[in-house]
Amino acid sequence: MSTDEDYVYDEASGEWLPASEQAAKQATDDVVEVRDAVGNLLADGDAVTLIKDLEVKGAGQTLKQGTLIKSIRLTGDAQEIDCKYPGIKGLVLRAEFVRKR
Repeated sequence: MSTDEDYVYDEASGEWLPASEQAAKQATDDVVEVRDAVGNLLADGDAVTLIKDLEVKGAGQTLKQGTLIKSIRLTGDAQEIDCKYPGIKGLVLRAEFVRKR
């Protein structure tokens, strides 16, 4: 059995793993799951509805419960989603205040 693949030491398991296996393991570890208020998994492009009134700091307006936000983007943070809404630039909402539509 002859392979030319490099091996790397995995500190978490204490084992030597093939580099390709280590890279695949890191890729799956880097994926952040973002869930809404009721536990639904959110993805880029999903539409969400607000579950409570939210005062938007800096914009001087309040988004009402039931407001539909279309085409969200995940930020890499498990609690924050990036949204577009007319009249509010750079809106970031916490996932705990939205429900997947």
